[in-house]
Amino acid sequence: QSGVQYPWGSTINCHGLSGLQENVIEEKIISNEYSLCFPDQVLLAAAVCTKGGKAIVSRQFVEMTRTRVEGLLAAFPKLMGLGKQHTFVETESVRYVYQPLEKLYMVLITTKNSNILEDLETLRLFSRVIPEYCRVLEEGEISDHCFDLIFAFDEIVALGYRENVNLAQIRTFTDMDSHEEKVFRAVRETQEREAKAEMRRKAKELQQIRRDAERSGKKVPAYGGFGSSGMSSMSSGSFITDGIIEPEKPKMAPAPVRPSGPSKALKLGAKGKEVDNFVDKLKSEGETIMSNAGKRPSLASSVLPPPAHMESVHMRVEEKISLTCGRDGGLQNMEVLGIITLRVTDDKVGRIRLMLSNSNKTGVQLQTHPNVDKKLFTSDSVIGLKNPEKSFPLNTDVGVLKWRLQTTDDALIPLTINCWPSESATGCDVNIEYELQEESLELNDVVIAIPTPCGVGAPTVGDVDGEYKHDGRRNILEWRLPVIDANNKSGSLEFSVAGQPNDFFPVHVSFVSKRNYCDIQVVKVAHIEGDVPVKFSVETSFLVDKYEIL
Repeated sequence: QSGVQYPWGSTINCHGLSGLQENVIEEKIISNEYSLCFPDQVLLAAAVCTKGGKAIVSRQFVEMTRTRVEGLLAAFPKLMGLGKQHTFVETESVRYVYQPLEKLYMVLITTKNSNILEDLETLRLFSRVIPEYCRVLEEGEISDHCFDLIFAFDEIVALGYRENVNLAQIRTFTDMDSHEEKVFRAVRETQEREAKAEMRRKAKELQQIRRDAERSGKKVPAYGGFGSSGMSSMSSGSFITDGIIEPEKPKMAPAPVRPSGPSKALKLGAKGKEVDNFVDKLKSEGETIMSNAGKRPSLASSVLPPPAHMESVHMRVEEKISLTCGRDGGLQNMEVLGIITLRVTDDKVGRIRLMLSNSNKTGVQLQTHPNVDKKLFTSDSVIGLKNPEKSFPLNTDVGVLKWRLQTTDDALIPLTINCWPSESATGCDVNIEYELQEESLELNDVVIAIPTPCGVGAPTVGDVDGEYKHDGRRNILEWRLPVIDANNKSGSLEFSVAGQPNDFFPVHVSFVSKRNYCDIQVVKVAHIEGDVPVKFSVETSFLVDKYEIL
């Protein structure tokens, strides 16, 4: 007679036995009563069960009936009741390797000939996988994510043997990766880049048409004045470079309707009107343009309170920083954009000049409005109109000076963040510290947001300077510091939580300051005639657009 071949590869020879004896042996093998039919280190099943032995999720890696699995799991709590409170329990045929999970058990059913050290390592990996998919370790949550757990279990064990994988690899393998989606995103990004290039090309064409019309003496439509659209503030979402306006968002305010006929208002620029005409051109060509019903309020006004008293001459000095830094050090990119916006509410003080103090920080590029006297500004740091007989527009926010600083010099980082996670036996110990490099700044309402692994609960915080708050819904640990200045230029936070070093990045930072980074300030305002000082008020803000450690 030939041997009996079973699905897991073992062969039992039944020479010299009757048919009844063969059936008995085969039944015992299938019910796993003889562990010799499985090779060493074979995992028979992995299950999450209740304290009473009820199976919630079970994955078999050899041929076993449902009745057999339920019987093995039902017998498990009875063996626990005999006083064997260890990490494993054995019977005559199988071994149970288990770990308590609050009100549940993670149980591995193996042969008695398996390597117990390998089994314990496999058990720890199974126990770490479950919180990745379940927020709470309860029966209902396990049932809702049963298929996710089964897919993850299959990545750990294949044909009864442990695969050489870690938690990060399991998460990567179980995530669905669609080639079609990548192709679609690449095509869409290409279309967006082509549309932006076409928009810039058309803008240059319109500017060229306008210049040609001026040279040939043809009538050119009158464009808007300084205050309405000549220079928009940073908070309106655009920055002018080389005569081209590049919007941050695809929302452009429609040009206000102006009455026909001569206008007595001061006309100092037309670039904003060119954009409005360009929008009209695009609409005539069939393009859909989103319009903004109202001007978006400045970020500074929503964070910093306005001054208690505003003079007839009021200025806003606004700066925004965008910074990206590597986790191992090294500044990838840092950009600071600033603007000074002037508002005059009394016609008696319309003909004025602004005296500035400039720290001349290395790399800062300054740009005045075309109708501001550039020679006067370059020689004396004074902002005044080219035509001294004209005055600034009334009750209108006027941008008079902009600046830009872009660098990769680590020494120019205002606030450095060093996040140092190190693996331990229970997870990760994380040490994070900050240091204020620009001591002239005073940063308020500083929030350093550190991501935490999902499904592992709140971290255990040790030493901390300031306050902290854990947001379990967003899985973020927020480190809050009311003030960082020269007297409080450094601090640290230590906490421990289950996870891996990559789980704690990127780190995001936000703050506000009443002193700008490039240290460009208005020190005096004087009337053109007689150099008589004029009372003025200044509102300064330094805000974060993006500040992250990758």
